[in-house]
Amino acid sequence: MAVVPPPDVVEEIDAFWEPRRGAASWRWTAPEQWHLTLAFLPRVEEYLLDELIERLAAAAQRRGPLRLAISGGGAFPDVARAKVLWAGLEEGGDVDELSRLATGARNAAVATGVEVDGTRFRPHLTLARLGHPEEVTRWLRVADTFTSAPFAVTEMVLIASHLGEGARRRPRYERLAELPIGSLGT
Repeated sequence: MAVVPPPDVVEEIDAFWEPRRGAASWRWTAPEQWHLTLAFLPRVEEYLLDELIERLAAAAQRRGPLRLAISGGGAFPDVARAKVLWAGLEEGGDVDELSRLATGARNAAVATGVEVDGTRFRPHLTLARLGHPEEVTRWLRVADTFTSAPFAVTEMVLIASHLGEGARRRPRYERLAELPIGSLGT
């Protein structure tokens, strides 16, 4: 489950990072793959898919539409040994509501009998990966200078990841369901 920023925000983020891409040995993720993961479901059996979508739709309906902005960033596992560079969310937006949406999505998956990755929810948009750990303080300083235009989040998207099937053996993402948030689906 994920929230996908609208095309104009994706273009804004891409324009900010484009002139910086050649300055590092990062493997940059493709802008069309950018999303904020709400719940990572390692494997969903085909026979559970319809029930999962129904439960996710109900969870989405219990939340209200929200406004977010992409801002700043971070690194996984940490700044001193980074293997992933990510963009975060501007504080003060509807980040708490996004967290509740993520909890609802995770609960819907569990109720369906689908395994959910147990890591703590940390909303982020993966920008790039490194093949080996690196200290990235200067990159986070750059990330801290960026804040996108605010955008409305009106749906969550169930995305299937097909590993190695995309360009340059990257994942290929397939949208399985787009689920309206709040009263938009009624």
